[in-house]
Amino acid sequence: MLLSRILGGLGRTLVTAGTLILLFVAYQLWGTNIHTARAQNALTDEFAEVLATVPSTTSTSTTSTSTTSTTVPGDPNQVDLVPTALAPADLPLPEYGDPIASISIPKIGVNDVMVVEGVGLDQLKRGPGHYQETPLPGQEGNAAIAGHRTTYGAPFHNVDKLENGDQITVRTMQGDFVYEVDSVVDGDHLIVKPDQVEVLEDKGDNRLTLTACHPKYSLRERIIISAVLVGQPAPPIVGQEEAREQAVEIVGETGSYERTEIDGDLSGESASKSPAIIWGLVCAGVWLATWAVSKLLDRRIGKRRKHRWMLTWSPYLVGVPVFFICLYVFFERFANLLPANY
Repeated sequence: MLLSRILGGLGRTLVTAGTLILLFVAYQLWGTNIHTARAQNALTDEFAEVLATVPSTTSTSTTSTSTTSTTVPGDPNQVDLVPTALAPADLPLPEYGDPIASISIPKIGVNDVMVVEGVGLDQLKRGPGHYQETPLPGQEGNAAIAGHRTTYGAPFHNVDKLENGDQITVRTMQGDFVYEVDSVVDGDHLIVKPDQVEVLEDKGDNRLTLTACHPKYSLRERIIISAVLVGQPAPPIVGQEEAREQAVEIVGETGSYERTEIDGDLSGESASKSPAIIWGLVCAGVWLATWAVSKLLDRRIGKRRKHRWMLTWSPYLVGVPVFFICLYVFFERFANLLPANY
């Protein structure tokens, strides 16, 4: 009898644990998209307000004059270049978390996804993030952007399908800039270890580097997509160099970065342990309270009363929705303890 109870309790515990794990996986793959979608809408509105305050824009060019990109008729995956006026560099300097650009990659269905300044945990939940120690997209040098492949909207989910010649368009305060992928060698993409930070360094030309975890659903390696700027770069924004110096330490003449990993600041937040524990206890408390009320009603009603099951299960009509709301918040807090970039 005792053994039967022990095995029964163990079985229920394992089933509960398995269910919670499946729910958390579902939250990671689909629930996080809700958070990102809300953030992207807010970022889009904020970026539109910023663009409205900019008097003129700059963008790429194939000659000494600046141009802007437009879609080539009959081929939505290619863009043409149309002359436009250069913009001054005296523009608002983006702060950590601000929207700095929208990125479009027609080949893989990425359309006007907002990019934020910074690659911290909270930033990548909102969208792709720009490495602060690199130039802004469209400017001279190697601008680098990190993004998720399987969670939080998964903007870089299919970057492994990009081929040489595929175009990436970035819209910033300084205009529209077109890049062409040129990093695929014999059909293979560059795959590096997380500590190979040299992919973020200046390559002597003007390009855009995208980083994401590889393979999908793994943090073991990073896939690198590099694309060269078509045309002339935009000038740096006033005060930008000083801001970059605060984000990176240049060592000697090598130009190597202080960053020790491509996503060294994405390993999670230890400060999030307390909220996760608290919300976990709240979830357990809600479920136990619901179960206890149901049992109490069952004992008081007795077995002879008609529709007894409806009354004993009624607490779950209130408790279950509250439990899932608390569980969603718990998953959000618990996810902060996990590496961010996958």
